[in-house]
Amino acid sequence: MKFYDELVWRGLIKDISSPELEEKLNKGGLVCYIGADPTADSLHIGQLPSFLMIERMKRAGHKPMVLVGGATGLVGDPRGTGERDKADAKVIESNFVKIQAQMKKLFGEDIVSVNNYDWFKDMNYIEFLREVGKLINVNYMINKDLIKRQLDIGISYAEFSYMLIQGYDFKYLHDKYGVTLQFGGSDQWGNLTTGIELIRKMNNEEVYAFSMPLVVDSTGKKLGKSYGNALWLDKNKTSSYELYQYILNFEDVMMEDYLKRYTFLNKEEVDSIMAYQNEKPEERLAQKRLAEEVITFLHGHDEYEKAKMISESLFSDKVWELSSEDIIDSLTDITKFDITKDISLIDILVNNNICSSKREAREMISGNAISLNNTKINDLEYVVSKKDAIDQKVIIIKKGKKNYYLGIYN
Repeated sequence: MKFYDELVWRGLIKDISSPELEEKLNKGGLVCYIGADPTADSLHIGQLPSFLMIERMKRAGHKPMVLVGGATGLVGDPRGTGERDKADAKVIESNFVKIQAQMKKLFGEDIVSVNNYDWFKDMNYIEFLREVGKLINVNYMINKDLIKRQLDIGISYAEFSYMLIQGYDFKYLHDKYGVTLQFGGSDQWGNLTTGIELIRKMNNEEVYAFSMPLVVDSTGKKLGKSYGNALWLDKNKTSSYELYQYILNFEDVMMEDYLKRYTFLNKEEVDSIMAYQNEKPEERLAQKRLAEEVITFLHGHDEYEKAKMISESLFSDKVWELSSEDIIDSLTDITKFDITKDISLIDILVNNNICSSKREAREMISGNAISLNNTKINDLEYVVSKKDAIDQKVIIIKKGKKNYYLGIYN
């Protein structure tokens, strides 16, 4: 399969600026770039397929680079859902450093990473309007989909100008580094083509762009930090265990699409996984393989094995094989409470709002609905002490089938 055909098969091509780009992608040798604004100190899982294109382009013989937008991050790009909050300059600068380090970790120390603040910080406003603003018609800008959507709810001049700034980025990188291709998410298409337009008018040269579909769930909801349903690629912000659990809960109907876009598995491998998945969906083979591929790429195989081990042990009789540190780091999204002394199980349940009353607590214990470190407790007089705690530090209380609570000895 030729490179362009593979990208189409993976669902990674939405728009292309010119039919001749297909041949150029297959041939190799393009200097190209993708951009990210440092509005956070890490990329998130919804952005990963777009940035994996860096590695795909490298393997196809191209020369990708990364632009981290210190300048555009200060301005904010239109989202079509409302104006972004004004970003703090020091935070943006700190985020740039962290995302740059993340790019080098994922794609190698030799990946060229630039900051558009470097060429915008000394640019004269009048000069920018004369050299750039004069060349792009307002009608051209308001006909772009993202601008159209935000015009209905209002858009500031700053965010309206974002398209010109990103367009000039392409022009600058073309002149300085020989970049002839920009790629990005489909929500960036208007910005990508504005760069093409500027270079055509200012340099009388032809350059190219393509966009990738955004990652969504089965309802069309975007996987991104603005929507509250995505996780970070930095393992200090999102542990490998959390990422493993998140992927394990992906919908079956989305798995073929996600395997194609999040991994480097070939067509035969994806087809084989999906054939098994369709026959035995309860085994969640596709989700498990996706978790392995993603976590191994991001954090290494040892982190994947650790995440898998914690997942298989945490809610089984193997929980005692885990360290208290692993348990605390993994169970970040459940209710926690402190324990300072020996205390009856009933009092733990009531004092920490696990049960609403002693009566309910007794009923739950008698009905085998309370577990302590995955062991059913039906003794109404049971007293919890440090001997029950893993590493004499933590206990996991389970109420019913899905309600978990973490007690920590201080």
